Amino acid sequence: MATELRLPAIEIRQGKNRRLYTFAVDGKELPSFTTVSRIFRGAEQKVEGYQRPEVLSHIAEIREYIESESPMIPNAIVVAFDQRVRFEPSKKAEETPYSHTGVLVIPIEKDQLDAMKPGWIVDGQQRAAAIRDAKVEHFPICVVSFIAQDAQEQREQFILVNSTKPLPKGLVYELLPVTEAKLPSLLQRRRFPTVLLDRLNLDADSPLKGLIQTPTVPGGTIRDNSLIKMLENSLSDGALYRFRIGGDDKGDVEGMLKVVKDFWAAVAEVFKSAWGVPPRKSRLMHGAGVVSLGSLMDAIADRHRQSGVPTRKQFKDDLEPLKDVCCWTDGHWEFGPGTIRKWNEVQNTHKDIQMLANYLLVKYKALVWNKAGGAA
Repeated sequence: MATELRLPAIEIRQGKNRRLYTFAVDGKELPSFTTVSRIFRGAEQKVEGYQRPEVLSHIAEIREYIESESPMIPNAIVVAFDQRVRFEPSKKAEETPYSHTGVLVIPIEKDQLDAMKPGWIVDGQQRAAAIRDAKVEHFPICVVSFIAQDAQEQREQFILVNSTKPLPKGLVYELLPVTEAKLPSLLQRRRFPTVLLDRLNLDADSPLKGLIQTPTVPGGTIRDNSLIKMLENSLSDGALYRFRIGGDDKGDVEGMLKVVKDFWAAVAEVFKSAWGVPPRKSRLMHGAGVVSLGSLMDAIADRHRQSGVPTRKQFKDDLEPLKDVCCWTDGHWEFGPGTIRKWNEVQNTHKDIQMLANYLLVKYKALVWNKAGGAA
């Protein structure tokens, strides 16, 4: 049977139409009307939810503190409510130009499934779990809330709230493609590359399908940040730049994806023994290899620029001569006089990536570009 939890609250007006509601509640009551929406892939591989899994060690530390003699948690938990929650302003309350006191009315139903609860914790998941598990009778907590239009608005607020905290980058990257809000400049620049990354990891015709490690594809062998760096470099001044329309989040997505898919399909075919294995066994799947090969993709596209975009066969033909000079899984890289590295000593550092990229470009110019007489 449904009941209502009525909590004294302050409505705070921000901007033209934003409303925040701040109130205090016994933290032990939070599970009765809030849940945590953890990130997962739903129907058609679309991103659903937005939270990270509970960090048990962190929860245990907070719980131990709550159970201590005089605990205090001054920072508020942030909750997104659906439109079943309403605010009733007080008729005789003192107002300011931006605030009004009243009552926040939250519907509660006994034994309600988590998915049906009216509130989602946007920030404070670990604190809420610690209060839930603590051996104390009560623990009042401050809550800042808003009434969201839909799940997309919840995800956007989750990113904005957590963007200045040590949130796992992979989680943010996976959420960026399904957000539309204006974000901090760094995240704004990253949004478009993550759109491409998402497609490369999920499209049925992608040679990278399931190979990019993300929160919802934990078994991937290539780190998401390595692919993002490769894509960012190409978008900035490489093969993908010509497909840009303007701005940080605009461009011919399908055209870009065709180039990247054709190139990596050719890489998989030419370097079969080094493909699809863990980075510790193959520097091709390692961050240094991925970013360096991105530079090679740009160089091959540049050689074929007069005839348009390289085909998968053209990528393959240009990669074949490099097969014998790459040491992805064994041997030694001969980077120059006095600079010889065992195959697995190349690290994912700026210096090593630059060294490997220069090596590949020099070999490509000597074995392909110059022999072919320049641009195709």
